Amino acid sequence: MFAGTHTAIVTPFRNGQIDEAALKKLVDFQFDNGVTGVVPCGTTGESPTLDHQEHDRVVKLTVEFAQGRGVVMAGTGSNSTQEAVAMTQQAEAAGATAILQVAPYYNKPTQDGLFLHFQAVAQATKLPIMLYSIPGRCGIEIGIDTVARLHQACPNICAIKEAGGNPERVSQMKQLLPDGFEILSGDDGLTLPFMIVGGCGVVSVASNIIPAQISQMVALALKGDWAGAQKLHHQYYPLFAAFLKLSTNPIPIKTAMALAGHCDPELRLPMSPMSEAGVAELKGILTKLGIL
Repeated sequence: MFAGTHTAIVTPFRNGQIDEAALKKLVDFQFDNGVTGVVPCGTTGESPTLDHQEHDRVVKLTVEFAQGRGVVMAGTGSNSTQEAVAMTQQAEAAGATAILQVAPYYNKPTQDGLFLHFQAVAQATKLPIMLYSIPGRCGIEIGIDTVARLHQACPNICAIKEAGGNPERVSQMKQLLPDGFEILSGDDGLTLPFMIVGGCGVVSVASNIIPAQISQMVALALKGDWAGAQKLHHQYYPLFAAFLKLSTNPIPIKTAMALAGHCDPELRLPMSPMSEAGVAELKGILTKLGIL
């Protein structure tokens, strides 16, 4: 279901409010350029600073704007199981076609706690669920044994976005999980290393601004055209690296999208604007790549 490119889409703001017209243009830009799906209300969508009404609104609008052209995988994770269940049910009611569930952050549950948390969410929805392991932000990793337990107990938990920066985790999961369980990269620069050992795609930040190129790279890898995929990887690697180096996600991608005229650069605190030097460096990379 998830093989391909899913864009962790930015949430455009204007004067402190969701810029609904800009969001429509962003969703159209994604599907017009061949992505498999979009992910509203993820980290890149500044979900921690959306209130519940805004969260629900962004998901509803994304479903409406997508018009059935691909997957709409709503980010509905929380460090409160009750809240994660409620947001998941709201997203299902809004028409989302899948759910992205990040590991509970800050409160550091045990692996048993993680199992019970994700099980509760899975039992509250009929939608397919992609787990999201990102220990750098959450302080915990979803253990591979826990992933296997969850898939066995809850068949609708059928994929994982792996953002721990370690391609070996893919090989380890392939040993324990059935072939139908899908593993996607959460880092643009690691998409090809992940796919070589069994991953099937990416939940991408870079595809906000280069959806056609990321979609093509992943499609070539899925066909086994590694030379073609590598060419695109190396061409755009400076951008992947810049998004990691210049500031915390989603600051660089939001800045890049503004430079390219897709939306305002407005962020919500505590996310703050990039430095002038950072903007100049990013603009130089985008210009060299022909994006600007």
